[in-house]
Amino acid sequence: MSDTPPILALRDVTYRWPGAVPFGLGVANFALQPAETVLLLGESGSGKSTLLSLICGTVTAQAGSVSVQGTDFASLSAAGRDRFRAEHIGVIFQQFNLLPFGSVLDNILLPLRFAPDRRARVDDPNATAKRLIESLGLPSNLTTARAGTLSVGQQQRVAAARALIGQPPLIVADEPTSALDAATQATFLDLLFSQSRAHDTALLMVSHDARLASHFDRVVEMSDIAKIERAVA
Repeated sequence: MSDTPPILALRDVTYRWPGAVPFGLGVANFALQPAETVLLLGESGSGKSTLLSLICGTVTAQAGSVSVQGTDFASLSAAGRDRFRAEHIGVIFQQFNLLPFGSVLDNILLPLRFAPDRRARVDDPNATAKRLIESLGLPSNLTTARAGTLSVGQQQRVAAARALIGQPPLIVADEPTSALDAATQATFLDLLFSQSRAHDTALLMVSHDARLASHFDRVVEMSDIAKIERAVA
């Protein structure tokens, strides 16, 4: 695995949020290999959200490099980063970020509208979406339901299907199991991992819950890879 180029690599990264209360994050070295599953643990205020923003290219580092599949986000324009993220990264947000008045099918297929290469890997988008939600424990006839009418657990699975469709090489998940009980968490993780393994997709999950550690190839503490800088009052 050491000879394989990483899917994700951060080197000597520095980022500072602007504002009245400056907050800075530094990451000397962090990498994720193809098909690897990593749990990133950190308490509230440890910089997890900032790190995810850097990894997804929604913000860019002031120094150092953040690269996905060998492409440094700093080499792309803002629009280019949006296109690249749509093609290469599936994101499961903590609040799911589904379109509440759109159907389940509309929500799952949404990334393919902005990512032609990802779309090309899907022979039949509608059939693929139905297979994904079935594999995630939902009935295929749920595709016509409005996302806003679903339970939290159902919305979570739809968000996972949206991230997985089109086989992006990297999945980033932000506290996706925080609203679920332990049994439902385990079921969801098993289903997510099975889909990731099927397509050699790397998975980075951010959480504060160390009880999830046994499910992952590797566990990393935010405090081991990131340095936080805060203004002194």
